[in-house]
Amino acid sequence: MNSKSTSPLLPAANPPAWLGVMGGGQLGRMFAQAAQSMGYQVAVLEPSDACPAGQVAQRLVNAGYSDAAGLDALAAQCLAVTTEFENVPADSLSRLAERVFVAPNAHGVSVAQDRIAEKRFFVDCAAKSGVLPAPHTVIATQLDIDAIADDLLPGILKTVRMGYDGKGQFRVRTRDEVRVAFAEMGEVTCLLEKMLPLAYEVSVLTARGVDGESVVYPIAENVHRDGVLFTTTVPGPNVSDDCAARAQRAAQAMVAELGYVGVLCIEFFVLEDGSLVVNEMAPRPHNSGHYTMDACVTSQFAQQVRAMARLPLGDVRQHSPAVMLNILGDAWFADGSDAAIEPAWDQVLALPGACLHLYGKDDPRRGRKMGHLTFIAATLPEAQQRLRDACLILGIAP
Repeated sequence: MNSKSTSPLLPAANPPAWLGVMGGGQLGRMFAQAAQSMGYQVAVLEPSDACPAGQVAQRLVNAGYSDAAGLDALAAQCLAVTTEFENVPADSLSRLAERVFVAPNAHGVSVAQDRIAEKRFFVDCAAKSGVLPAPHTVIATQLDIDAIADDLLPGILKTVRMGYDGKGQFRVRTRDEVRVAFAEMGEVTCLLEKMLPLAYEVSVLTARGVDGESVVYPIAENVHRDGVLFTTTVPGPNVSDDCAARAQRAAQAMVAELGYVGVLCIEFFVLEDGSLVVNEMAPRPHNSGHYTMDACVTSQFAQQVRAMARLPLGDVRQHSPAVMLNILGDAWFADGSDAAIEPAWDQVLALPGACLHLYGKDDPRRGRKMGHLTFIAATLPEAQQRLRDACLILGIAP
């Protein structure tokens, strides 16, 4: 699905130009690999000298995300800069933007990294997007807890900043439980969201170029475990055509309203009555979009390269049904011992349609994202069966 408006296109950054990425994690690694396959050179800014993206990039700038010298070095090297995670300081992106093209820009990232700003944006955008977030309120003091409306409980208390993969979140049923959770989080400003009758969750991966053109990938249906994405299935087995169309329209309205350039993932809840509620957004490629690397004409990372380089956006068609499995460090400890044992990748790769992506992390730990597997097949049931087979090999409960 795509949408376009007319505006002058900035000159493209053609290969073999240098592209920069803020952050050295696995998303930066996969971005670098996509950029290099298109002929670009990649510089990564990351404080750690042992990082997944640094293993593959042509240059690693060892510096903090707010380090002026490091930012200036990145700007001097690159024609354009992007980010691989939403908690990069917006001020750093603004500094970079004084010298190079930055996508996404500081405004889009700042909205996504603050839950209050994000919810305000969703509400302000509702007339155009057709969807609202869950009912919510800000909890900044004990007095705010006293004032919680009865119909907001039970709910989920979330830190306003720095929360991801289920971190910084507590399920609460009563005001007393809110008090306990608020204290455990150090009484930082939080957002209380009403728990809704959720049927399932979907994510909408979209991209927008500097010319206003936007594209939307097929809708992904997600399953989480312990707050971490477990599987993504595309096409979503429960997603109706009407639901998919509403989610895609909403995503394109939001990305346009932000004036966003780059890849943006927006998560929605589908309620038991079929209604759609917007949950949160990530200003970058997303775990739920990893299937695009093997099942779509243009991967989310190649799309990220195209958007920041001011090139035409790529074709988002999905050529094969796909199921993606997150591989956590637990798979190295499947026998229950404390000694890490490399999983049987030979058995996994013997399964038809198996596409293995490991992130170059040499320290497997329980709960740590180590890689992902995507299974593509002629039919969705075939792909789902291959995933179940892989779970059995890896000692993961399917």
